[in-house]
Amino acid sequence: MDCVLSLFLGLFIIPVSCDFPPGSCDGYTAINEPWRNQAFFASTPFTGFSQNDTNFLDKWLRFTGIGGDTVVTSCVTVQTSATLVPIFIPFPLPTNLSLYPTNGTAQGCNKMSFSLSVALCPGGFYVYKPVDPLPAPNMVYVTNHSECTATSCGPLGNCTDGGCTCNDGYEMPPDYLPTSNSYGCIDINECTRTPGICGHNTNCYNTVGSYSCNCWTGFQLPKPILKSKLAPGCEDIDECLSGVCGPYGTCYNNIGSFVCNCSKGFRADYSMSPVCQDIDECYNSTICGPYSICQNLPGNYSCSCKVGFEPMDKTNQPNETNVCIDINECILPVCSTCIDICGPDCNCSNTIGSYLCTCIPGYRINNPAFIASYDNPCRDIDECTETPGICGEMTVCTNVPGTFYCSCPDGLFPTTGIVAWILNVTYCQSVEDALNKVPVKEGQTKEISFISNMQDDLTNNTGAFIPEATVANSFAASMAVSGVGPRATESKVSSEGDGVMGNAILDLSEYIVVAMTPPTENQTKKEVHSSTVDLSLLAIGPGSKDNWNTSLSANGNTMDFNLQAIAHANNGSATAAFMTLNGMESLLSHQYFQTEKKTEMCSDVITAIIPVNNTNLTEPVNFTIYHRKEIPETGTVSCVYWKTTETVGGKSMSWSEEGCWIAFSNENYTICSCSHLSTFALIMQIGEPTPSNPFLEWLNRVCVIIGLFFLALAILTFLLCSWNPKINNTARLHLCLNLFFSQLLLLWNDKYTDNKLACTVMAGLLHFLIVASFVWMLLEALQLHLLVRRLSKVQVIRRDGLPRPILYLVGYGVPFVIVGVSALIYSDGYGVTSSNVCFLSTKRNFNWALTGPIIAVLAINWFLFLATLWSLRPTLANMKSDVSQSKDTRLIVFKIVAQFVILGCTWILGLYQTNLFFQVLFIILNSQQGTFLYIVHCLLNKEVREEYIKWLTCSIGKEAAEEKDVGSVTEDFDKPENQNNEGKKDH
Repeated sequence: MDCVLSLFLGLFIIPVSCDFPPGSCDGYTAINEPWRNQAFFASTPFTGFSQNDTNFLDKWLRFTGIGGDTVVTSCVTVQTSATLVPIFIPFPLPTNLSLYPTNGTAQGCNKMSFSLSVALCPGGFYVYKPVDPLPAPNMVYVTNHSECTATSCGPLGNCTDGGCTCNDGYEMPPDYLPTSNSYGCIDINECTRTPGICGHNTNCYNTVGSYSCNCWTGFQLPKPILKSKLAPGCEDIDECLSGVCGPYGTCYNNIGSFVCNCSKGFRADYSMSPVCQDIDECYNSTICGPYSICQNLPGNYSCSCKVGFEPMDKTNQPNETNVCIDINECILPVCSTCIDICGPDCNCSNTIGSYLCTCIPGYRINNPAFIASYDNPCRDIDECTETPGICGEMTVCTNVPGTFYCSCPDGLFPTTGIVAWILNVTYCQSVEDALNKVPVKEGQTKEISFISNMQDDLTNNTGAFIPEATVANSFAASMAVSGVGPRATESKVSSEGDGVMGNAILDLSEYIVVAMTPPTENQTKKEVHSSTVDLSLLAIGPGSKDNWNTSLSANGNTMDFNLQAIAHANNGSATAAFMTLNGMESLLSHQYFQTEKKTEMCSDVITAIIPVNNTNLTEPVNFTIYHRKEIPETGTVSCVYWKTTETVGGKSMSWSEEGCWIAFSNENYTICSCSHLSTFALIMQIGEPTPSNPFLEWLNRVCVIIGLFFLALAILTFLLCSWNPKINNTARLHLCLNLFFSQLLLLWNDKYTDNKLACTVMAGLLHFLIVASFVWMLLEALQLHLLVRRLSKVQVIRRDGLPRPILYLVGYGVPFVIVGVSALIYSDGYGVTSSNVCFLSTKRNFNWALTGPIIAVLAINWFLFLATLWSLRPTLANMKSDVSQSKDTRLIVFKIVAQFVILGCTWILGLYQTNLFFQVLFIILNSQQGTFLYIVHCLLNKEVREEYIKWLTCSIGKEAAEEKDVGSVTEDFDKPENQNNEGKKDH
């Protein structure tokens, strides 16, 4: 039955037969002890040591389970933990099923042997039966797996070459005997089993079946750790290379660690990255002191005071000792020109850390939602606009910063005086009613008492302020009661003036100026313009930095002076006023100026007021005063000031020139410089014209007529006679023409003075003809000089003189340019003069438009005349002294003297007109230029005389009687030298 079963099983596994020893494959004893495995013999001793297999004699044994299924074939050289003598089978095992087992000798590692039978069973496994008893105790069969599978060695076991070992990280526990189901591997704690397994500078951590290594803090692995042997350990990390301390610290590396030396204001916090962390000094709220703001900065901190506070020491920031204190904003200017933080016209109240601003009475801020400041300033309340009629009917309301003033218009006067105005009480009355109501003081007229009452009103109210409207009203009323000015109803002042009334108004003026000047630290300007007064006022205070000259104007007149110099002598403050009063020239009449000449007031009366005790100035004051009328040529102006002197009988009043002088003057204005301040004016003195001399007038007219006659004869001769082609009479002809017409117009230039246009044209034509006459004189002198120079070189002259186009261009071009430029510069210079003739005016020195060219021509002609005489010197010296030759010499000398007159050199006699002899000589010689031209160039010319004879005898073809004659200068010396010699031989 066993055979049958075996055969049946063999059909499913391997081909088998019933050929196996009886009882071997079907009666074996199964041995499944894991400790028999060859690998287990390396284990440490365990319970049951030592084992032996003496009890298995004559028993078939089959080895199964974790221990293995076959007996090892070689000695296990390692001493086992189960026995001292392992058993192995060195002979070959059967490879086929057989009824007969394979017998062989089994050996122990102790080299002792015994007989053993081995049979191959169906299914491919072996069974063993010891035939002989074991030769020695403690002998054990050692097995292994003939084929390793995943389950050969059980859980956590590993089959290698038939031997079972624990997986890596596991081991057989000491004193542990494996069971049939489990090899019994447990985890190995490598960290304790092998100290230093991870190497130096590391920590070892056991894991199930393994372990792990971690480097200490500050160390790192150079390479991965091998689990099978000791690791090299961890090396130091240089943390400083990574900038662990940050930019505000210095890093120092240590073995396994590092140290950060942090900068001032930073602290080391090794839990932070970077390590050097900023210290928040502001965390301590008291570091900057009270009322401060602390701002943390990298490595530092900044302290500043809260708004409205400042440190005690402003040069350093606040701290616990330099604490912040309250700023008194009310005394702290916000800019160089600002008074305080609230702006002008505002009261400032300081509070802790702040301030309050409230407008002064009479002001309010633009935007009530914000505090007053320079951006939201307090603005003046215009009471006159917001409350019409506040002053009453027939009044003038003047708004001023912070308040308002009431006054009366011109022609009316307040009932309570010019200083005090009581609302609903004061009203305006006519000046006549006010004049009649004023109490008259003893020794005064009611007009003087009226002005004196205004002065007392100002004196008794020192410090009172009056606006510009009241100033204008006061002066209008003053001038009205004096009987002059635009508001005067009737004139009460004679031509002699009224100096007493004028003095009273001038005294009042200084009080008015003081009352209208407000206190100032810097500079204040005021102006008053009305039909009565024109006033400019300037007040400067200690804060004024203007060092330039000051200029004030009144009715077009100006005053230039240095007010700063006056202020320096008066505690840094000074006031100056400059004004004119319409009608003051009637009160301070020109007749107060003591002179023998006729006088006229030719300017406004101007008044300069500086209300200080000393009006003497270290620097002169310049007044530019415009003329009210044209100054005649016989008139002169004088800069005068109003001078009053206390005398026994009262006051002496006059216009005086003392301390004033004229710096510049023209027809429009005069600049007066004065060393003191007062009331000034320009007074014109008109001198009587010098009486004319009837004899000189008669002589001048007769001589001019004679000169005109001979000029006419000369012009006809030059035009009608046949002249030598070599002779150029162009200059002589046009000289005669211009002299003729200029002298003819001079006889008639007093006939058209009533016709402005005709008089202007005549004056301009006279200017042209006279200048042209002198230019042609110059050309005649030049031609004569050129002729004589050629004669001195014994040249044959084809034609004397310059070409005609050049003569015309110079002769008429130069006068045209002179007259044209003069007319463009000052066209009003032509017309009626102070001598009541039509000629050039002496204003603006316009007469030099004629005098200048005349002097220039005379100087050149005089030089050419002398040069001509010098050129004739050899010719005159060579003349023989016989009778005939002496006659020629006298004639030539006469012609030379005549040429002196022709060239106009006699005009030099005009410098000596204070003597009657020179006056007569000047009239005769200058009026006879035409006569001398006719005699020299016509009568003493042989060819002209012959031409006259032909005209008189009417025989053109008849030869004239031969006549020995010396021709004119131009023809006598217009011949070649040999021709002159032949003429001499004939005699």
